[in-house]
Amino acid sequence: MKHDNVFERFAQKVLAWTGSTAAFILALTVVLVWAGTGPVFRYSDTWQLVINTSTTIVTFLMVFLIQKAQNKDAKAMSLKLNELVAALEGASNRLIDVESLTEHELDVLRRHYAELAKMARRDDKLTHSHSVEEAAVRHVRKRKAKAEARAEDLREGTIPPSSGDARGK
Repeated sequence: MKHDNVFERFAQKVLAWTGSTAAFILALTVVLVWAGTGPVFRYSDTWQLVINTSTTIVTFLMVFLIQKAQNKDAKAMSLKLNELVAALEGASNRLIDVESLTEHELDVLRRHYAELAKMARRDDKLTHSHSVEEAAVRHVRKRKAKAEARAEDLREGTIPPSSGDARGK
């Protein structure tokens, strides 16, 4: 929807700017000017109300912008992790979309992985990691599969023998 796109761009620009040095310097300047005008206004209730109201409004609006950014970042991170879990041979597909599980289901998974961690700590060598060895085996399998795919492409004539395509590298 076009309206969402405009708000999305606006929110991103505001969030980027508010995290900048310029925004901090502006905020500091406003506070210093406000503090400096205290004697002029005899530190009146109205003088105090100006800074209180201003900071409350800015804080109120920023809470929603920050939450929107965090929600978007969390979704993106979740999708990236789901892709990694789905792509890794041997990874548990139970972890795909894990954020939609109930608290009880998350606790069951946490206990499962805590048990795996205990098993890993009982290994003789601290540097011994099952995942490293398994990763090496997967790497060899992937290289072999790439070589087989390239050989098949060469047999089928879909790439010339001297082609420097990515799979042949």
